[in-house]
Amino acid sequence: MSKDFIIKHMNADHGDSLELYLQAFNNISAREARKAQIEDLTLSNLIIQANGTRYHVPIDPAMKDFTEARGRLVALHKESLQRLGRSDVTLTEYRGPRGFQIVIFGLCLFTYVSCFQRSNLLPGSFVYENLGYKFVPDFAHFVYNIQPFLFPAVVVIHIFESVLLAVLKLKPHGVPVLSGLWCKWMASCFVEGFGCFQRIAAIEKEERAKKHGKRE
Repeated sequence: MSKDFIIKHMNADHGDSLELYLQAFNNISAREARKAQIEDLTLSNLIIQANGTRYHVPIDPAMKDFTEARGRLVALHKESLQRLGRSDVTLTEYRGPRGFQIVIFGLCLFTYVSCFQRSNLLPGSFVYENLGYKFVPDFAHFVYNIQPFLFPAVVVIHIFESVLLAVLKLKPHGVPVLSGLWCKWMASCFVEGFGCFQRIAAIEKEERAKKHGKRE
């Protein structure tokens, strides 16, 4: 395996690994590491360019020859993930509620809309007259009585779940904070909660199955 082939292959097919190398070994942000490309490769060093800046990533211990490159670069990828606290799966999509999760999402959203202020639950209000409460007055009265406790509890629980999602799922899966994808998952989690964790777990399983299939 020649050095030129390795460089061309990594630049064409493994830009994500190059970006990880830079983040892990040069302590730069994902934004600074975008569109990383190898400029040169030695037995002991990777020279990578990103956004007009040249960086060095050590290969330690040094390779004896370039036939070792594949295994060493794979190991470097795994070490980069470990240093960054990252999963081996990068989350690149938002997946909306499915099946029973749609029901949960709808109920939670209905709770937010109808309970954000107590007067919504009284006859004559827009919510009471148009969102179905007028057909179940006893239930409306019950919700009116518990609203001072129900609404803050729902908000606090879903904020807590959203923080957990950001820390335990979005960050390890490489979703940049405040990116469009991050905002979609966070907004969805604030509404529905646990369903987001289930869908991300399903995506993880699918992506690992794909990788396993490719190896076979």
